[in-house]
Amino acid sequence: MRIICFFDLPTETLKQKRMYRYFRKTLISNGFEMLQYSVYVRTCPNRVFAKKFYKRITEKSPGEGHIRLLTVTEKQFEDMMLIIGEKAK
Repeated sequence: MRIICFFDLPTETLKQKRMYRYFRKTLISNGFEMLQYSVYVRTCPNRVFAKKFYKRITEKSPGEGHIRLLTVTEKQFEDMMLIIGEKAK
């Protein structure tokens, strides 16, 4: 089972940038790995274990921005398709 954390946090002021870094470091210290920018993923053995991280992330979330948590099975995660385009010039 995997928890996927999607977030879009503002980074316009110094305080917002500090909160963004704090939130990102919180994810990393809780075992999340970056899947792509603003998308982090963590493996969990079951839903009960995953709910523990829902609570931790909720407690550490900054007051601004959007954070979404999604729990998917390993099979669903494996079915993800990766499409890579050309590099921007």
